[in-house]
Amino acid sequence: MAFTDLPIFQALKSKMQWHQVRQGVLAENIANADTPEYTAKELKSYSFEDHMGREYFGLQTVRTDNGHLTGMISAGTPGKVVERDMFEITPSGNNVILEEQMMKVTENQMDYQAATTLYTKSLSLIRTALSKGR
Repeated sequence: MAFTDLPIFQALKSKMQWHQVRQGVLAENIANADTPEYTAKELKSYSFEDHMGREYFGLQTVRTDNGHLTGMISAGTPGKVVERDMFEITPSGNNVILEEQMMKVTENQMDYQAATTLYTKSLSLIRTALSKGR
């Protein structure tokens, strides 16, 4: 079994792919900023629970005290493109706000970079641990 086949690495790969798809959706919104009647689109938020489920790790949350919060798994398909109602609408009926879209692009790039850094560092840590045993 390769390191990259471990569940956490599969989840990080899936997260990075989600960010790549989201980047395309955001770019499409920006490209259509002047298109009359265009409605901005957004991907459904990514959730590790949706991707893998708690039972995939063999872990189950148990409420052992009344003060504990219960665990919840959100439903839905990650990566689904949905149209969002935006606050502002131009006279042409377009609801793309360039400043908002550019902020989302920047946030998406930073989150993608964080996921890739976590993936790389985790892989490096495992390789280091294995090389010390020799």
